[in-house]
Amino acid sequence: MSVIRPIIIDADGVVQLLDQRLLPFEESYVRCESAEAVAAAIQAMVVRGAPAIGVAAAAGLARGSQSLGEDSFDDGFERLCAIMGESRPTAVNLFWAIERMKGVASADHASAAARVAALDAEARAIFAEDIAINRAIGSHGETLVGPGAGVLTHCNTGSLATAGYGTALGVIRSASEAGKNIRVFADETRPYLQGSRLTVWECQREGIDVTLLPDSAAGHLIASGAVDLAVVGADRIAANGDAANKIGTYQVATMCQRHGVPFYVAAPLSTIDRSLPDGSGIPIEQRSATEVTEVFGTPVAPADVPVFNPAFDVTPAELITAIITERGVLRPPFAAAIAAAFAADSTA
Repeated sequence: MSVIRPIIIDADGVVQLLDQRLLPFEESYVRCESAEAVAAAIQAMVVRGAPAIGVAAAAGLARGSQSLGEDSFDDGFERLCAIMGESRPTAVNLFWAIERMKGVASADHASAAARVAALDAEARAIFAEDIAINRAIGSHGETLVGPGAGVLTHCNTGSLATAGYGTALGVIRSASEAGKNIRVFADETRPYLQGSRLTVWECQREGIDVTLLPDSAAGHLIASGAVDLAVVGADRIAANGDAANKIGTYQVATMCQRHGVPFYVAAPLSTIDRSLPDGSGIPIEQRSATEVTEVFGTPVAPADVPVFNPAFDVTPAELITAIITERGVLRPPFAAAIAAAFAADSTA
Protein backbone atom coordinates (compact mmCIF):
# COMPACT_ATOMS: atom_id res chain seq x y z
CA MET A 1 0.00 0.00 0.00
CA SER A 2 1.27 3.47 -0.86
CA VAL A 3 1.80 6.11 1.79
CA ILE A 4 -0.49 9.15 1.66
CA ARG A 5 0.50 11.90 4.10
CA PRO A 6 -2.37 14.37 4.54
CA ILE A 7 -0.81 16.03 7.61
CA ILE A 8 2.87 16.58 8.31
CA ILE A 9 4.13 18.08 11.58
CA ASP A 10 7.62 19.41 11.02
CA ALA A 11 10.35 19.20 13.64
CA ASP A 12 9.71 22.86 14.56
CA GLY A 13 5.93 22.30 14.81
CA VAL A 14 4.98 23.90 11.49
CA VAL A 15 1.92 22.11 10.11
CA GLN A 16 1.88 21.11 6.45
CA LEU A 17 -1.50 20.10 5.01
CA LEU A 18 -1.98 18.31 1.71
CA ASP A 19 -4.32 20.67 -0.16
CA GLN A 20 -7.28 18.42 -0.88
CA ARG A 21 -8.98 21.15 -2.93
CA LEU A 22 -6.45 20.48 -5.69
CA LEU A 23 -6.70 16.70 -5.80
CA PRO A 24 -6.65 14.54 -7.85
CA PHE A 25 -4.81 16.75 -10.33
CA GLU A 26 -2.15 18.35 -8.14
CA GLU A 27 -0.40 17.30 -4.94
CA SER A 28 0.60 20.42 -3.06
CA TYR A 29 1.01 21.26 0.62
CA VAL A 30 -0.18 24.37 2.45
CA ARG A 31 2.36 25.46 5.05
CA CYS A 32 0.68 26.70 8.26
CA GLU A 33 2.94 28.56 10.65
CA SER A 34 0.25 29.58 13.14
CA ALA A 35 -2.91 28.29 14.79
CA GLU A 36 -4.89 30.88 12.86
CA ALA A 37 -3.53 29.52 9.58
CA VAL A 38 -4.55 25.98 10.50
CA ALA A 39 -8.05 27.15 11.47
CA ALA A 40 -8.38 28.95 8.15
CA ALA A 41 -7.23 25.83 6.29
CA ILE A 42 -9.82 23.71 8.11
CA GLN A 43 -12.59 26.18 7.28
CA ALA A 44 -11.51 26.34 3.63
CA MET A 45 -11.41 22.50 3.43
CA VAL A 46 -7.72 22.30 2.65
CA VAL A 47 -8.00 19.48 5.18
CA ARG A 48 -11.31 17.71 5.86
CA GLY A 49 -12.65 14.58 7.48
CA ALA A 50 -13.48 14.55 11.19
CA PRO A 51 -10.38 12.70 12.47
CA ALA A 52 -8.04 14.74 10.25
CA ILE A 53 -9.61 17.98 11.46
CA GLY A 54 -8.98 16.94 15.07
CA VAL A 55 -5.34 16.02 14.38
CA ALA A 56 -4.73 19.24 12.43
CA ALA A 57 -6.35 21.33 15.15
CA ALA A 58 -4.15 19.79 17.85
CA ALA A 59 -1.04 20.40 15.77
CA GLY A 60 -2.14 23.97 15.05
CA LEU A 61 -2.69 24.73 18.73
CA ALA A 62 0.72 23.29 19.59
CA ARG A 63 2.34 25.50 16.96
CA GLY A 64 0.36 28.55 18.06
CA SER A 65 1.43 28.11 21.67
CA GLN A 66 5.02 28.84 20.65
CA SER A 67 4.18 32.51 20.21
CA LEU A 68 2.53 32.98 23.62
CA GLY A 69 4.28 34.87 26.39
CA GLU A 70 4.75 33.70 29.95
CA ASP A 71 2.32 36.18 31.51
CA SER A 72 -0.38 35.97 28.87
CA PHE A 73 -0.21 32.25 28.07
CA ASP A 74 -3.58 31.26 29.53
CA ASP A 75 -5.58 34.01 27.86
CA GLY A 76 -3.67 33.61 24.61
CA PHE A 77 -4.20 29.86 24.44
CA GLU A 78 -7.90 30.26 25.20
CA ARG A 79 -8.14 32.72 22.31
CA LEU A 80 -6.46 30.25 19.95
CA CYS A 81 -8.83 27.50 21.05
CA ALA A 82 -11.82 29.75 20.37
CA ILE A 83 -10.55 30.54 16.87
CA MET A 84 -9.96 26.86 16.17
CA GLY A 85 -13.40 25.92 17.46
CA GLU A 86 -15.10 28.29 15.02
CA SER A 87 -13.55 26.65 11.94
CA ARG A 88 -16.19 23.91 11.42
CA PRO A 89 -19.10 23.15 13.77
CA THR A 90 -20.21 19.59 13.01
CA ALA A 91 -17.08 17.43 13.44
CA VAL A 92 -16.93 16.59 17.14
CA ASN A 93 -13.31 15.39 16.81
CA LEU A 94 -12.35 19.06 16.49
CA PHE A 95 -13.73 19.88 19.92
CA TRP A 96 -12.42 16.64 21.39
CA ALA A 97 -8.91 17.60 20.29
CA ILE A 98 -9.29 21.15 21.58
CA GLU A 99 -10.40 19.92 25.01
CA ARG A 100 -7.53 17.45 25.14
CA MET A 101 -5.03 20.20 24.34
CA LYS A 102 -6.67 22.49 26.92
CA GLY A 103 -6.13 19.80 29.52
CA VAL A 104 -2.41 19.70 28.75
CA ALA A 105 -2.12 23.48 28.73
CA SER A 106 -3.82 23.80 32.12
CA ALA A 107 -1.63 21.21 33.82
CA ASP A 108 1.02 22.32 36.31
CA HIS A 109 4.09 23.27 34.29
CA ALA A 110 7.23 25.09 35.38
CA SER A 111 7.19 27.58 32.51
CA ALA A 112 5.60 28.55 29.23
CA ALA A 113 8.38 26.68 27.46
CA ALA A 114 7.43 23.50 29.34
CA ARG A 115 3.80 23.98 28.30
CA VAL A 116 4.84 24.41 24.68
CA ALA A 117 6.88 21.20 24.82
CA ALA A 118 4.01 19.30 26.44
CA LEU A 119 1.52 20.56 23.84
CA ASP A 120 3.83 19.59 21.01
CA ALA A 121 4.21 16.09 22.46
CA GLU A 122 0.44 15.78 22.86
CA ALA A 123 -0.26 16.81 19.27
CA ARG A 124 2.21 14.22 18.00
CA ALA A 125 0.64 11.60 20.28
CA ILE A 126 -2.83 12.38 18.89
CA PHE A 127 -1.41 11.97 15.38
CA ALA A 128 0.13 8.57 16.15
CA GLU A 129 -2.93 7.38 18.07
CA ASP A 130 -5.21 8.23 15.16
CA ILE A 131 -3.31 5.96 12.78
CA ALA A 132 -3.33 3.12 15.32
CA ILE A 133 -7.06 3.61 15.92
CA ASN A 134 -7.77 3.57 12.19
CA ARG A 135 -5.89 0.31 11.75
CA ALA A 136 -7.89 -1.22 14.60
CA ILE A 137 -11.14 -0.05 12.98
CA GLY A 138 -10.00 -1.60 9.71
CA SER A 139 -9.15 -4.88 11.41
CA HIS A 140 -12.55 -5.12 13.13
CA GLY A 141 -14.46 -4.02 10.04
CA GLU A 142 -12.68 -6.35 7.65
CA THR A 143 -14.37 -9.31 9.32
CA LEU A 144 -17.72 -8.01 8.04
CA VAL A 145 -16.60 -8.04 4.40
CA GLY A 146 -16.91 -11.27 2.45
CA PRO A 147 -14.64 -12.39 -0.42
CA GLY A 148 -15.55 -10.66 -3.68
CA ALA A 149 -18.01 -8.34 -1.95
CA GLY A 150 -19.38 -5.23 -3.59
CA VAL A 151 -18.87 -2.36 -1.14
CA LEU A 152 -20.58 1.02 -1.50
CA THR A 153 -19.08 4.05 0.22
CA HIS A 154 -20.01 7.73 0.35
CA CYS A 155 -17.68 10.75 0.67
CA ASN A 156 -14.01 10.19 1.58
CA THR A 157 -12.98 8.37 4.73
CA GLY A 158 -9.47 7.25 3.84
CA SER A 159 -5.98 8.49 4.62
CA LEU A 160 -7.03 11.94 3.47
CA ALA A 161 -9.74 12.15 6.13
CA THR A 162 -7.47 11.04 8.98
CA ALA A 163 -3.85 11.13 10.02
CA GLY A 164 -3.48 8.07 7.79
CA TYR A 165 -5.11 4.76 6.71
CA GLY A 166 -8.75 5.78 7.19
CA THR A 167 -11.99 4.76 8.89
CA ALA A 168 -14.58 3.42 6.41
CA LEU A 169 -11.98 3.34 3.66
CA GLY A 170 -9.67 1.79 6.21
CA VAL A 171 -12.14 -1.11 6.44
CA ILE A 172 -12.02 -1.37 2.65
CA ARG A 173 -8.23 -1.13 2.69
CA SER A 174 -7.99 -3.90 5.32
CA ALA A 175 -10.28 -6.15 3.28
CA SER A 176 -8.13 -5.53 0.22
CA GLU A 177 -4.95 -6.27 2.17
CA ALA A 178 -6.57 -9.54 3.30
CA GLY A 179 -6.87 -10.56 -0.36
CA LYS A 180 -10.67 -10.50 -0.47
CA ASN A 181 -10.77 -9.14 -4.03
CA ILE A 182 -13.55 -6.68 -3.24
CA ARG A 183 -15.24 -4.27 -5.64
CA VAL A 184 -15.70 -0.71 -4.39
CA PHE A 185 -18.48 1.59 -5.56
CA ALA A 186 -17.77 5.24 -4.73
CA ASP A 187 -20.50 7.89 -4.79
CA GLU A 188 -19.26 11.13 -6.36
CA THR A 189 -20.53 13.02 -3.27
CA ARG A 190 -21.95 16.27 -4.57
CA PRO A 191 -21.43 19.13 -4.35
CA TYR A 192 -17.77 19.00 -3.21
CA LEU A 193 -17.01 15.72 -4.99
CA GLN A 194 -15.01 14.10 -2.20
CA GLY A 195 -15.85 10.72 -3.67
CA SER A 196 -14.83 11.34 -7.26
CA ARG A 197 -11.81 13.52 -6.44
CA LEU A 198 -10.49 11.84 -3.31
CA THR A 199 -11.85 8.33 -2.69
CA VAL A 200 -11.34 7.22 -6.30
CA TRP A 201 -7.84 8.74 -6.26
CA GLU A 202 -6.93 6.85 -3.10
CA CYS A 203 -8.33 3.53 -4.36
CA GLN A 204 -6.63 3.78 -7.74
CA ARG A 205 -3.36 4.77 -6.13
CA GLU A 206 -3.48 1.64 -3.98
CA GLY A 207 -4.71 -0.80 -6.62
CA ILE A 208 -8.23 -1.25 -5.21
CA ASP A 209 -10.94 -2.02 -7.79
CA VAL A 210 -13.20 1.06 -7.76
CA THR A 211 -16.15 2.25 -9.84
CA LEU A 212 -17.41 5.83 -9.64
CA LEU A 213 -21.14 6.55 -9.75
CA PRO A 214 -23.38 9.62 -9.50
CA ASP A 215 -25.03 10.04 -6.10
CA SER A 216 -28.40 9.72 -7.83
CA ALA A 217 -27.49 6.23 -9.08
CA ALA A 218 -26.85 4.71 -5.64
CA GLY A 219 -30.41 3.51 -5.12
CA HIS A 220 -30.50 1.85 -8.53
CA LEU A 221 -27.15 0.16 -7.88
CA ILE A 222 -28.28 -1.16 -4.49
CA ALA A 223 -31.53 -2.45 -5.98
CA SER A 224 -29.58 -4.26 -8.72
CA GLY A 225 -27.94 -6.56 -6.17
CA ALA A 226 -24.40 -5.38 -6.91
CA VAL A 227 -23.91 -4.01 -3.40
CA ASP A 228 -23.33 -6.49 -0.55
CA LEU A 229 -22.73 -3.85 2.11
CA ALA A 230 -22.26 -0.11 2.55
CA VAL A 231 -19.70 1.43 4.88
CA VAL A 232 -19.39 5.15 5.61
CA GLY A 233 -17.70 7.38 8.14
CA ALA A 234 -19.19 9.89 10.58
CA ASP A 235 -18.49 13.39 11.81
CA ARG A 236 -20.53 13.07 14.99
CA ILE A 237 -22.47 10.19 16.56
CA ALA A 238 -25.03 10.77 19.30
CA ALA A 239 -25.35 8.59 22.40
CA ASN A 240 -28.21 6.61 20.82
CA GLY A 241 -26.26 5.86 17.62
CA ASP A 242 -27.74 8.54 15.33
CA ALA A 243 -24.86 9.46 13.01
CA ALA A 244 -24.08 12.68 11.15
CA ASN A 245 -22.09 12.19 7.96
CA LYS A 246 -21.67 13.86 4.59
CA ILE A 247 -24.92 14.97 2.98
CA GLY A 248 -26.49 12.12 1.03
CA THR A 249 -25.61 9.43 3.57
CA TYR A 250 -29.19 9.26 4.89
CA GLN A 251 -30.43 8.41 1.40
CA VAL A 252 -27.90 5.60 1.06
CA ALA A 253 -28.89 4.15 4.45
CA THR A 254 -32.58 4.30 3.57
CA MET A 255 -32.04 2.46 0.29
CA CYS A 256 -29.88 -0.16 2.04
CA GLN A 257 -32.66 -0.88 4.52
CA ARG A 258 -35.22 -1.07 1.71
CA HIS A 259 -33.18 -3.75 -0.06
CA GLY A 260 -31.80 -5.65 2.95
CA VAL A 261 -28.19 -4.49 2.54
CA PRO A 262 -26.10 -4.05 5.73
CA PHE A 263 -25.20 -0.39 6.39
CA TYR A 264 -22.15 0.18 8.59
CA VAL A 265 -20.68 3.33 10.13
CA ALA A 266 -16.94 3.28 10.85
CA ALA A 267 -15.62 5.87 13.31
CA PRO A 268 -13.36 6.20 16.35
CA LEU A 269 -14.85 6.58 19.82
CA SER A 270 -13.75 10.24 19.73
CA THR A 271 -16.48 10.82 17.12
CA ILE A 272 -19.19 9.78 19.59
CA ASP A 273 -20.69 12.73 21.46
CA ARG A 274 -22.35 11.26 24.53
CA SER A 275 -23.56 14.71 25.61
CA LEU A 276 -26.20 14.48 22.87
CA PRO A 277 -28.97 11.94 23.56
CA ASP A 278 -29.89 11.77 19.87
CA GLY A 279 -29.05 13.26 16.49
CA SER A 280 -31.51 16.16 16.70
CA GLY A 281 -28.92 18.17 18.64
CA ILE A 282 -26.10 17.76 16.10
CA PRO A 283 -25.31 21.13 14.48
CA ILE A 284 -25.42 20.96 10.69
CA GLU A 285 -22.95 23.18 8.88
CA GLN A 286 -24.36 25.23 6.01
CA ARG A 287 -21.90 25.76 3.17
CA SER A 288 -21.60 28.46 0.52
CA ALA A 289 -24.19 28.66 -2.25
CA THR A 290 -21.44 28.80 -4.85
CA GLU A 291 -20.51 25.18 -4.10
CA VAL A 292 -23.83 24.30 -5.75
CA THR A 293 -24.22 27.05 -8.36
CA GLU A 294 -20.64 26.64 -9.59
CA VAL A 295 -18.33 23.71 -10.31
CA PHE A 296 -14.77 24.82 -9.60
CA GLY A 297 -15.54 28.37 -10.65
CA THR A 298 -17.72 27.56 -13.65
CA PRO A 299 -21.37 28.64 -13.23
CA VAL A 300 -23.88 25.79 -13.70
CA ALA A 301 -27.03 27.53 -12.39
CA PRO A 302 -28.55 31.02 -12.35
CA ALA A 303 -26.50 33.14 -9.98
CA ASP A 304 -29.52 34.49 -8.13
CA VAL A 305 -31.25 31.16 -7.35
CA PRO A 306 -31.76 30.41 -3.62
CA VAL A 307 -29.57 27.48 -2.52
CA PHE A 308 -29.91 24.93 0.29
CA ASN A 309 -26.45 23.47 0.89
CA PRO A 310 -26.12 21.55 4.18
CA ALA A 311 -22.77 19.79 4.49
CA PHE A 312 -24.16 16.88 6.52
CA ASP A 313 -27.30 14.90 7.28
CA VAL A 314 -28.19 12.62 10.19
CA THR A 315 -28.87 8.92 9.69
CA PRO A 316 -31.19 7.53 12.41
CA ALA A 317 -29.75 4.70 14.47
CA GLU A 318 -32.46 2.29 13.34
CA LEU A 319 -31.01 2.37 9.81
CA ILE A 320 -27.50 1.45 11.01
CA THR A 321 -26.55 -2.23 11.15
CA ALA A 322 -23.47 -1.66 13.31
CA ILE A 323 -20.89 0.97 14.28
CA ILE A 324 -17.28 -0.13 13.75
CA THR A 325 -14.87 1.37 16.31
CA GLU A 326 -11.37 0.69 17.56
CA ARG A 327 -13.01 -1.16 20.46
CA GLY A 328 -14.89 -3.52 18.17
CA VAL A 329 -18.18 -3.72 16.31
CA LEU A 330 -21.04 -2.12 18.25
CA ARG A 331 -24.53 -3.42 17.55
CA PRO A 332 -28.02 -2.31 18.62
CA PRO A 333 -29.16 -1.27 21.09
CA PHE A 334 -26.50 1.36 20.52
CA ALA A 335 -26.96 3.31 23.75
CA ALA A 336 -25.88 0.30 25.80
CA ALA A 337 -23.18 -0.75 23.34
CA ILE A 338 -21.68 2.75 23.25
CA ALA A 339 -21.68 3.03 27.05
CA ALA A 340 -19.96 -0.34 27.32
CA ALA A 341 -17.33 0.63 24.74
CA PHE A 342 -16.44 3.78 26.65
CA ALA A 343 -16.30 1.86 29.91
CA ALA A 344 -13.90 -0.63 28.34
CA ASP A 345 -11.84 2.20 26.85
CA SER A 346 -11.45 3.88 30.26
CA THR A 347 -10.04 0.69 31.78
CA ALA A 348 -7.66 -0.10 28.94
